Amino acid sequence: MATHQQNKGNTGAAAMESAKQTVGKTGEAAKDAASNMASNVAGKVSDAGAYIAHKAEDATSAVGGEMKSLAGTLRDKGPHDGMLGNASSAVANTLESYGRELEEHGLSGMADDITNTIRRHPVPAILIGIGLGFCLARMMTK
Repeated sequence: MATHQQNKGNTGAAAMESAKQTVGKTGEAAKDAASNMASNVAGKVSDAGAYIAHKAEDATSAVGGEMKSLAGTLRDKGPHDGMLGNASSAVANTLESYGRELEEHGLSGMADDITNTIRRHPVPAILIGIGLGFCLARMMTK
């Protein structure tokens, strides 16, 4: 009788060990599947971010081209003489210059320009930041 109960105990222990191994394998498979899914999602988010950045650069370049076109139209159809002619020419030159800058350097060029300006003029940049913060706070409280 003791042998029969020992066999039952051994069979129960073996079944328990088999169940533990199955759960362990299932847990590992679930962990691997979750890891793969997270990796795929991260890749998709990265691809989407790159696509959006590329489209933003394209749009910025297109805006630069439109600014240059507007400058040409202003030169052609705007006044040519007198004070209005000088103002028209100055506006056209500025539009063309900024349009060319946008076409050539895009958003990254603008960010570099802003960073360099802040480095050259830190105190005015801080004061502008404080002023903008104050204005935003006033707008939010109303």
